Amino acid sequence: MNEYAVTHQHIEQLARQLGEKCLARHIMLATAESCTGGGIASAITDIAGSSQWFDRGFVTYSNAAKMDMLGVQETTLTRFGAVSPETALEMATGCLDRSQADVAVSVTGIAGPSGGSKEKPVGTVFFGLATKNQTRTTYQLFSGDRHHVRLQTVFYALQLLHEE
Repeated sequence: MNEYAVTHQHIEQLARQLGEKCLARHIMLATAESCTGGGIASAITDIAGSSQWFDRGFVTYSNAAKMDMLGVQETTLTRFGAVSPETALEMATGCLDRSQADVAVSVTGIAGPSGGSKEKPVGTVFFGLATKNQTRTTYQLFSGDRHHVRLQTVFYALQLLHEE
């Protein structure tokens, strides 16, 4: 889906489907968000009854919040940066450890319009996914303005949870 194709309606539909799947499988979710500022948790809690399958969301925009709330190591942030697969992974595992969730998703990225570099351009987003049995990270480079990068990030995170 290109950046202009993702709408709030697409996000709502996917969040609703995710909720139905979580309810059927008795799965609880949690989120750890940086660049989306709580957008994933908001999309989930827009669905009536989401308290049956959503435990909590952490908005950890600053490095200090990532360390304080999720246990991200200062050495990870110093060595790899806040926008990295290593940080996304520590955010997801910290989220899982500090919640009652069975599955946790994390996002950290550069929504723009500034803050990008040659190595990590605007639109760079790393995702972490953690369950009791496994962890993984993935990466996406989204295009569009800040609003569209954030919308695409929320949609992609919901897709990851849906697939998990």
